Amino acid sequence: MIARGSRRPSLRVERALQRDGYRLLAGMDEVGRGALAGPVTVGVVLIDESVRSAPTGVRDSKLLAPAARRALVPRIQRWSIGYAVGHASAAEIDQVGIMAALRSAGLRALAALPRTPDLVILDGNHDWLTAPEEVGLLSFAAEHPTTPPVTTMIKADLKCSSVASASVLAKVERDELMITLADAEDTYARYGWGDNKGYSAPEHLAALAAHGPCALHRRSWRLPGVMTQDAGMSAEEGRRA
Repeated sequence: MIARGSRRPSLRVERALQRDGYRLLAGMDEVGRGALAGPVTVGVVLIDESVRSAPTGVRDSKLLAPAARRALVPRIQRWSIGYAVGHASAAEIDQVGIMAALRSAGLRALAALPRTPDLVILDGNHDWLTAPEEVGLLSFAAEHPTTPPVTTMIKADLKCSSVASASVLAKVERDELMITLADAEDTYARYGWGDNKGYSAPEHLAALAAHGPCALHRRSWRLPGVMTQDAGMSAEEGRRA
């Protein structure tokens, strides 16, 4: 596992890995793991040795205002040699759990890239992308068994330009999806997803208590203010998973 370093993203880590022989690199990051509703989303950005410094302003998506994130998307897309975003729905999370759903979303993003990377740089200290020994945990993983090698890095979204860029793409696409859902149907609009994007904001919790969950909530979780017959995983447990 790579050690944590400077908070300003750069290509220093990527260049060191390329000198070690991993010439085609993919930075990967996820958003939505701790949400109560909607998908978990994984972004991936592909770079090689020809790619220069990332666009000015690239940071971990959590450090950027929404308008700044949206403005960066086309610049990141032009800067990289490939990019993609993958999702796993609330229903999939309920069916297989948050970690397997993350893996599914990540594999979908990788499958959409124009080339297979030599190495994936994954934010955090846990490799959730590589399938466990149990074969067939996810049918999608079974269909795509050649997951590239992975290296993990704590706070890679603060260190690596490729991972920070992937974070921005994932955050913008998921936020826009949640806003579109909130605008599309009154049932969804009452949960305030246009503002809270499915996370546990006060207006979301109040709507859950008043109306109960909808089809896009993660019903296997112990949703705040909602009594369920099968308790399943709590939101806090989901965030720690």
